[in-house]
Order: sequence, then C-alpha cells, then structure tokens
Amino acid sequence: MFRRILCATDGSKRSANAVKTAAALAHGSGGLLTLVHVTPDYRTPYYPDGVMIDWPSEKDYKRDCKAAAEKVFAKDVAAALKEGAEAETLHLFGDSPAEQILSAARKAKSDLIVMASHGRKGFEALLLGSETQKVLARTTVPVLVVR
Repeated sequence: MFRRILCATDGSKRSANAVKTAAALAHGSGGLLTLVHVTPDYRTPYYPDGVMIDWPSEKDYKRDCKAAAEKVFAKDVAAALKEGAEAETLHLFGDSPAEQILSAARKAKSDLIVMASHGRKGFEALLLGSETQKVLARTTVPVLVVR
C-alpha cells in the first residue's frame, strides 16, 4: 500500500488530526512517516525615515522558528508513536508552503501526501487561498485531505 507518507503539519488542531490519520496509515502499511513543517522565509524590513523598529536578526529569526517547529514536532511525533508509527521530521523555510511540501514529497519519493483542510469559506478562502488546494492542483501523488 502506501510506503512513504508525507504529512504537512502546522501545529493546529486540524493538522493534529491529519498527523493521527497519517500515523495510523503508516502503522497499518508498515510505511515511513515524514512530518513537514514550513516556516516563511526571513524578511528584512524596510525602514522609512525616522521610524525605529526592533527587528530580529536572520539568525535569531531562524533559531526562534526552529524552536517553534520543534514544539510542533514534539506533539506530532508523540501522537504518531501513540498510533504505532515512528516519524521523521523535516523543517523547511519558504514563502510558498505548497511548493515546499511538493518539493519534499518529490525528494522523499512519497506515495501519499496527507494534509488538513482548514475549512476557510467565502471571501476568506478567496483571499487567503488554500495550501491544500495548491498541493492538490500541482501534484500527481495521491493526497488525503483530513477535516
């Protein structure tokens, strides 16, 4: 069945449900589970004349993001173990989470991508878009969307 399962996680409740589902599938098929968390790239701010803003350095930003990702992974790895599956983790930086997820899936030769649906509707969905929809539109790998 599915031997290499990639699950995108952002630490939300819906994402936790996706991790649980992916872990159960990995356990049932004896597959490898990879958890992926994507953080936006560092941005250097533009300072207009006379404006003072305390902005973290790129090094501090990446350190803090890595710590935040580790908190997400700690919960998700524990949840995977509870379902009987071991999980490896992958923290990536990029402004397009969908592209980072797709790239990670290609590199890992994943045969299933598991993602949460965040249930945005109406104008919010139109304005913000959906990383899940972007992945669905651009991949040939099966995608399981968990609500």
